[in-house]
Amino acid sequence: MNKSKTEKVEWNDIDWTKVQAVVFKLQKRIYQASLNGNVQKVRKLQKTLMRSWSNKLLAVRRVTQDNRGKQTAGIDGVKFITPDNRMEAAEKLKLLNKQKAMRTVMVEKLELSDKSRATRRVWIPKADKKELRPLGIPTMIERAKQALVKNALEPEWEAIFEPSSYGFRLGRSCQDAIQHIKQSIQHSEKYVLDADISKCFDSIDHSALLQKINQKGKVYRQIKAWLKSGVLDQGAFVETSQGTPQGGVISPLLANIALHGLEEHLMNFARNSKGWKFKTGSPMVSKKQREQSLTFIRYADDFVVLHNSKDVILECKELISEWLKDMGLELKPTKTRMTHSLLKEESEDGKAGFDFLGFHIQQFQAGIHNDCLSQQGKHHGFKTLITPSKKSLIKHQESIKAVIKEYSHKPQTVLILKLNPIIKGWSNYYRFSDAQTTKDFSKQDYLTYHKLRRWGKRRCKKKNSDIKNYFHRIGKKKWVFSTRLDNVPIRLIQHSDTNCSSTDYIKVKGNRSPYDGDWLYWSSRMGNYPEISEGVAILLKKQKGKCAHCGQYFQDTDIMEKDHIVPKSQSGSNKYDNLQLLHAHCHDRKTANDLKALTDSKLKAQKLRDSIELRWLDGETNFSEEEEVILNEILLERFKENEAYKTGFVNHTEKRKRKKTPKARKPTQYIKGKKVKTQEAPKGCKIA
Repeated sequence: MNKSKTEKVEWNDIDWTKVQAVVFKLQKRIYQASLNGNVQKVRKLQKTLMRSWSNKLLAVRRVTQDNRGKQTAGIDGVKFITPDNRMEAAEKLKLLNKQKAMRTVMVEKLELSDKSRATRRVWIPKADKKELRPLGIPTMIERAKQALVKNALEPEWEAIFEPSSYGFRLGRSCQDAIQHIKQSIQHSEKYVLDADISKCFDSIDHSALLQKINQKGKVYRQIKAWLKSGVLDQGAFVETSQGTPQGGVISPLLANIALHGLEEHLMNFARNSKGWKFKTGSPMVSKKQREQSLTFIRYADDFVVLHNSKDVILECKELISEWLKDMGLELKPTKTRMTHSLLKEESEDGKAGFDFLGFHIQQFQAGIHNDCLSQQGKHHGFKTLITPSKKSLIKHQESIKAVIKEYSHKPQTVLILKLNPIIKGWSNYYRFSDAQTTKDFSKQDYLTYHKLRRWGKRRCKKKNSDIKNYFHRIGKKKWVFSTRLDNVPIRLIQHSDTNCSSTDYIKVKGNRSPYDGDWLYWSSRMGNYPEISEGVAILLKKQKGKCAHCGQYFQDTDIMEKDHIVPKSQSGSNKYDNLQLLHAHCHDRKTANDLKALTDSKLKAQKLRDSIELRWLDGETNFSEEEEVILNEILLERFKENEAYKTGFVNHTEKRKRKKTPKARKPTQYIKGKKVKTQEAPKGCKIA
């Protein structure tokens, strides 16, 4: 989408289909050129993309409309941008213009240059709640600049990223990494190096990172300015000499670039090593055998190394520590351990298995009827189970407990509507695990039931029989926490309602990337993502991976929202026939159009009613059948209003005329000197 100098386009009139088509066409060409190793062509196309008006529009839309963090302000306090201001921001994202006289001071500050505004420091608790994670929130314009540059850099690096890297990458998820681990150990027990990089985002060496990015000119100076911009922490400015600010749009990409090459370093070590042996004792002769025996899986700054030899794992740990020093990084001792997938006596801490991304992966001894079989049909004598980790189970119950405590005085419907997304989201994340086999889902239902029963007892106080009002029988299930909302039954979702299996998930293929243009492959995969709910997956398959409004394929970074084709305000149902899946920005536009159409129809109907009423008051009698129906409705409304007014006036006057009758006093009795009120005084008592 090209924009002329004289033409002015309104934000709501932009054809986003053309905008996305222009940007993706350039990104696909960058991806293909990077695959072919044509660096000169990659740089030329990147410059074209960063000058593209369409890319600027997408960058502004991402940070001001699509991003969930759009309500978080930087140091300038700006967190809400109107459509007119979005167009102005897109214009300010230009590169240096030859007409310097037309530039203002503000425009110069917003251009890609060697300057950047500081980020705002925000501290959030980590998963263990013992440490705090520092976030650096850039200003809105800096976020748009970062999105502009990221759109140009990401296709180049997606073409060369290592296949076993799954964190912060398009089309890849935690389940891909977990499935890769299972494929590596399901036929053989192995030693595992479970490691974590200490303060990865905050400790990356700037010079090593910039050298790895291999950019020149404005892009190099702008990235360097972002890295050196500093942070404003509670009013005090602190310089940043290392690390990338967490919270920026481009920070995850920079972290992946910094850690790129670690897997290849280990594979080179495997190819050049000697003396490696199989589990049976036979030597590994070829380089391919040694390379396939070593598995490296990384998700952001967490990674695992798997091999059947303990000595190889220890050597890999030393090699990784040396490689990380060049990037200014180091392993975190408290989260780095060497363990065994099956035998606890071979582990450092005496515990078999390991935790990774909220899952616990461990092998257990099993008989011939329960163990897994090799490709040749031989029994291994063990089985591999992937379950939620203990920390995740405890954390989930704590979140449910906190919600129940917070809504202790709210109606049951409010509590159910608050708990259902939490339970459904947690269960979907572990949908491709063995949580049902180990009965972890049933245990979560049991613990949740007792928390809700305690909630009901507190509301019923001493009447335990009233607890049954909160629990009902639905089908074959008894004691289901349920009620009715507008005569519609509503119940609490149970963890065991989610069917799960660790063998159903299909891992992403090797070096595949959404920038390869194979939308049929990626749209079919998107419907199987654990993070996507069942309803969204059904609509995705129904719409063949496309948005019902703009017709574009959904991408991994897009925000998808359900929409009622016939709005609920016009008695639209919640059935799938009346639902469609839209982009977040398409949903905003469709909702605005629906409200406008509804307002116009109401105004039109009101004008028609007023004209018919005026014609009737003027004595006209010639009306069509439709006009007669409307006229009868108007007259009936006027008649009801008059009757209600008369009735109210009469009742009001009657109340004023009505005299108050004094209440009869009840007799009072004295029994042994004590005053007691009764209807009739018993015999032998004095009446006062």
